[in-house]
Amino acid sequence: MSVLDVLLAIIFYPPIWQLLILGFGGALLIAIVAVWFERKAAARVQRRIGPYWASPRLGGLLHLVADMMRYMFQQVIIPRTVDYFPFLVAPIVGMAVSILPFAVVPLTANPSYWPLPPGLMEYSLLLALAISTLPPIFLIVAGWAANNPFTIVGGVREAFIILAYELIAILSLLAPAITVGSFNIVEIVQAQGFFKWFIILNPLAFLAAVIAIAMSTSAFPFEIPESEPEVVAGPFTEYSGILYALNMGGAYMRRFAFSLIASLVLLGGWYPVVPGEGVVMGYLLPSLVVVAKAALVTLAISFLRAVYGRYRLDQALDLAWRLVLPLTLLAILLALIEAYLGIVQPVKPDAAPCKYLLLIYSPRELLVLDYISGL
Repeated sequence: MSVLDVLLAIIFYPPIWQLLILGFGGALLIAIVAVWFERKAAARVQRRIGPYWASPRLGGLLHLVADMMRYMFQQVIIPRTVDYFPFLVAPIVGMAVSILPFAVVPLTANPSYWPLPPGLMEYSLLLALAISTLPPIFLIVAGWAANNPFTIVGGVREAFIILAYELIAILSLLAPAITVGSFNIVEIVQAQGFFKWFIILNPLAFLAAVIAIAMSTSAFPFEIPESEPEVVAGPFTEYSGILYALNMGGAYMRRFAFSLIASLVLLGGWYPVVPGEGVVMGYLLPSLVVVAKAALVTLAISFLRAVYGRYRLDQALDLAWRLVLPLTLLAILLALIEAYLGIVQPVKPDAAPCKYLLLIYSPRELLVLDYISGL
């Protein structure tokens, strides 16, 4: 084995390629581009001049690099009244957990590059969704640990939003699993093929998923927990420097991770590329296609800043419970009808949507869905 082969084997080892390079590195890059895109799109739509002082010929793109440098070297001020340990740990763990879904989702149909063993791969969608619900816990912990009325109000707002979006996000992203009859992301992607993407077969699920992702990551018009004009900066009021950057950057990374799951189960995953053998066709190209789709979803959600005003908390909750949740239930019903009509061929001949039983759902615990084959 040559040195090049050893180097490629290290780079494309799934935990390194997916979690570190595409997960952390890709999410950080997308976060920078998304912030720049938000500013410039909002400025263009609202006929304002966006940031341009640094690198005007690049459209102010280097402003984001300047912001990062400022946060990295800015003094971190920790008030005496905070609960010291959770105040420091919550932003770090929150960001680390935000990219964990990358560690369990397959980005190719080639079994050589699956991040999980075949047995666990059968539940890869459930694992990814369960992990994606963890980061908001640390936002609430950060707000309470700061021991400030503004941060506590921000944390309570975060809790309200969590209760409103989690069920919607999970149900909408599970709708394709009901149609296909599998929680295996590889099988869901393969069932879509070239032309039966669930954004077309079940647009209600895609619409509900996009709204839920925007709510879960405090994107416009759901930037309610931070709500700077009302509660200064929400749960992050007492944070400064790199800790503040970790809190704010974590939201963009969560958005990118959610978009990655949506691109797999709703946007055809790695299609139109058909994974083959070798590193390039078997792993590199399919994974880049999935990441590119996730990046487009992230930027599309970021564009909402340009065209929507921010909702009040009561308006957002009313929208979630009265409109988006019924929309999600209709998406589930549509998924059942499509499975019954056989629009998408189940990957397992004996699989049927009526055999799935929702046992327990809790925002604070793992989502438990059990497959009862005997019913």
